[in-house]
Amino acid sequence: MRAHPPINQRLLRGQTPSYARLQARFAEDGTQQPGEPLALHCGWGRLLIGHTFPDARSLAGELLNEQAGERDIALYVAAPQKVLSYAPQQLFLDPSDTLRLWFSDYRQATRTFRGFRIRRAHHDSDWRAINGLYQSRGMLPIKPERLTPRHEGGPVYWLAEDEDSGAVIGSVMGLDHRKAFNDPEAGSSLWCLAVDPNCTRPGVGEVLVRHLVEHFIGRGLAYLDLSVMHDNRHAKALYAKLGFRELPTFAVKRKNMINEALFLGPGPEAELNPYARIIIDEARRRGIEVQIDDAEGGLFTLSHGGRRLRCRESLSDLTSAVSMTLCQDKQLTHRTLSRVGIALPAQQLAGSAAANADFLAQHRRLVVKPVNGEQGQGVAVDLRTEEELETAIERASHFDSRVLLESCHDGADLRIVVIGFEVVAAAIRRPPEVVGDGRHSVGALIEALSRRRQAATGGESRIPLDAETQRTLRAAGYDYDKVLANGERLAVRRTANLHTGGSLEDVTAILHPSLAEAAIRAARALDIPVVGVDLLVPAADQPEYVFIEANERAGLANHDPQPTAERFIDLLFPLSQGVG
Repeated sequence: MRAHPPINQRLLRGQTPSYARLQARFAEDGTQQPGEPLALHCGWGRLLIGHTFPDARSLAGELLNEQAGERDIALYVAAPQKVLSYAPQQLFLDPSDTLRLWFSDYRQATRTFRGFRIRRAHHDSDWRAINGLYQSRGMLPIKPERLTPRHEGGPVYWLAEDEDSGAVIGSVMGLDHRKAFNDPEAGSSLWCLAVDPNCTRPGVGEVLVRHLVEHFIGRGLAYLDLSVMHDNRHAKALYAKLGFRELPTFAVKRKNMINEALFLGPGPEAELNPYARIIIDEARRRGIEVQIDDAEGGLFTLSHGGRRLRCRESLSDLTSAVSMTLCQDKQLTHRTLSRVGIALPAQQLAGSAAANADFLAQHRRLVVKPVNGEQGQGVAVDLRTEEELETAIERASHFDSRVLLESCHDGADLRIVVIGFEVVAAAIRRPPEVVGDGRHSVGALIEALSRRRQAATGGESRIPLDAETQRTLRAAGYDYDKVLANGERLAVRRTANLHTGGSLEDVTAILHPSLAEAAIRAARALDIPVVGVDLLVPAADQPEYVFIEANERAGLANHDPQPTAERFIDLLFPLSQGVG
């Protein structure tokens, strides 16, 4: 194979490399040295190696051959202005930074991360697991059948696998430039690094990057490049720690729906939370007009075919004020559902200390919650002493002067999303837990997990270091300063609310018909078209349950891969079905 011109020979070290000369030549006449134009398919789109194309026109033309539903990237583009000049309405300059780690600058890790292993992706089950991970992070899935074969220089995907559960908790793609295009500089690149937002193991992202670095060092390569969004502070902090530095080169992409946020820039919807954005994206896909009324509050208006509806996330004009009140006021919810035979916990309003103590003595374990509250605020679970009970009542009263006491029941926290009186999604919600490494304190592990949850949910999910978290730790015999043993798991809150760090496991496929029927019966009794019904269950495939509450504003973005946004738009605009 003929060698292409070097990409960047020690550009970061202030020398005059062949690539710098190539840039100057390109700037003068718009041409590059001849070679076989290279387009490698990575499963989600192609990498077009800019300096292997003979001129800017041919590179622009190849970008316009991008397939629907894919994302091509032209990288190492010496003169992007020339490429853009051939299709200015269809191409744009990618606002990412390219970073490089020279392997001569690399230093091995001084600490060991445990609890997971790194291996190559081989089987169909590996690709399914990686795609599930990528979709949870808003990334394009891989079509393994589209991958350029490895013997032709194609990429290799690696995955991080939890040693206890076998679950895929991270993945990364590596490309050997010497194999791909006989790179005389012996470079390599990293793409598609992703870590499960619910992962409790520390260091997964760092270990994947280091594994790739050391893999390519072992093959005699000289450096590793990667592309990262210019404002991705968390990722850049990791790369800076490992020794990466900025590389002055450019990437060009095609304007498409996938890249829309990159070339349009931040509009009003940039401030929307994921629960509003998922609905707006589906509406626009179908050609429905979207008007952002209050981005911070998640308020928007949808218009289509003479029909106009206002929404606050999944709460719309179709939900009446009465139905909304029936969900918000947990006393009214309890009385309404008791009339249709829903299994409910015992309940009474908090009153005098003596009355509260009597209710505790009767049920032995209690839950405290404000009558009108949301997002898990003011909720305390598994209260067993009068002192704990009165403290929890005081905290809950900050959110509503009326506070409810309920009998506490064991079981998994199940959320069932009902849209148009049909079950669309079901997921087990699990409280946040950390896994010890024998080095870091419980407090440090909680803060690290909270940062990952915030990054993965656009700031919607975090673990508060509040009195409820402290109470949970004390009950388990821990505090923030204690170091958790390696591999030891510790639940740090009793409630599984996503806003306080909980996570979801989709169980739609195994949901027991009795649970689905109970959720639909509850939705009909409340006469609400979109609702998240929360139940305590021994398991999702068993019929027993106890009702917890109904949420009039269910978070539709939490239920991948179920089509929650699609069914919501179907409900609002039935004539738009099949459009887009």
